[in-house]
Amino acid sequence: MQTLQTTNQTNSPRDPAQTKRVTKAIKRASFAVLSTVSTAGFPHAAGVVYDTADGSLFIHTMGQSRKAQNVLSRGRVGVVIPVRKLPVGPPFTIQFQATAEVFAMDDDAIIDLLSKGELKGVSGHGALDEPDGCFLRLTPSGRIHTYGIGVSALALARDPLHAGARSVDAARWSI
Repeated sequence: MQTLQTTNQTNSPRDPAQTKRVTKAIKRASFAVLSTVSTAGFPHAAGVVYDTADGSLFIHTMGQSRKAQNVLSRGRVGVVIPVRKLPVGPPFTIQFQATAEVFAMDDDAIIDLLSKGELKGVSGHGALDEPDGCFLRLTPSGRIHTYGIGVSALALARDPLHAGARSVDAARWSI
């Protein structure tokens, strides 16, 4: 088996323009796939609605859900955000690993965000009335990897396996 190693010379994780594009795409989207792992090592993936605040993604869920229980036991998650840019073909993607924390709905940090009008995207439809409700805070770490974000459609059509991959440093990401 042959191993190929490619390097994209035009991709710098510190590229401010790419960081801005990724930040804009994350803010505009509201749906992601959250991946967690149980204490027994079983993976779990679930589609979630999120909102952004203070450099993190926030998700409302139930305290007894697999998502919350896995976050409590592991504290790390994987996230994939699909980003539709073209009318045909698969969506572009943003993916990253994150530290994850569970917050009670009456936690001071959550109350402060809600009082500032934040988290509207995940606090409506009776979510705050759920007795077992909680919030997950996901803070990206390391690099945020993307496919297709900041790449021309022509470049992707010419070389879809190599042209689309980009990364930005999570430390430079701010929403």
